[in-house]
Amino acid sequence: MTIANSYNFREITPTLTSSGVVGANRLKGLAEEGYECVINLLPDDSDYAVGNEQATVEAQGLQYIYIPVDWNKPTLENFHSTIAALEENSAIKTHIHCAANWRVSGFYSGYALSKALWTEAQAKAHIQDLWQPTDFPQWQALLSELGLKF
Repeated sequence: MTIANSYNFREITPTLTSSGVVGANRLKGLAEEGYECVINLLPDDSDYAVGNEQATVEAQGLQYIYIPVDWNKPTLENFHSTIAALEENSAIKTHIHCAANWRVSGFYSGYALSKALWTEAQAKAHIQDLWQPTDFPQWQALLSELGLKF
């Protein structure tokens, strides 16, 4: 199984992919797929977290970045940390994930909008292809701060 078989997998650019739940078996083949970095936004205490994810990723010689984002309390600091990690690793093949690709899609869409990589319509469509922020007031508020009004 490849990482592309992960829940809600999306190829954002040729060097950046995202998904929800990855599973240990998919993580074990990342180096063979050309990945050099994994960014994990899913808290370790989540039911969907992969046990020993960091060790699995680093054993392949990949960089591992852990930014736990509490679904119920996402912050601008979480957003800025995620964007810094993405920018620092933009030249290498990176996979970023959470539980359902909702955290990731929200953060990446806010980033893409702020850097004029996507229009507001494109950013909103990317999110709404996966989930509806209007169902989650804490995320609707944060995304509004990022310029995405739902």
